[in-house]
Amino acid sequence: MISNIESPLKVNSTLGTLLTELGEECEKVLFLLSQLKLASLTDDQKGDILAELTGSICHLQVHTENLPELIEDEILALPEESENGS
Repeated sequence: MISNIESPLKVNSTLGTLLTELGEECEKVLFLLSQLKLASLTDDQKGDILAELTGSICHLQVHTENLPELIEDEILALPEESENGS
């Protein structure tokens, strides 16, 4: 699946890689959800889509487990603004 993110993210490389992969997996989930809306869907196709969706959701759950902490670390690494705003 091709990601819409073409230029590198302006974060550390580990976080950038994880966020890029997150975006790709989210795109996959959105695609699968759109497939579930098709009127001509057979029961076999529905089962295949739901199985793939389950796999994607499990991947997202594991993949994002430590992501909030990595994002917080990135925020804390930002330079502090001076009190007068300059």
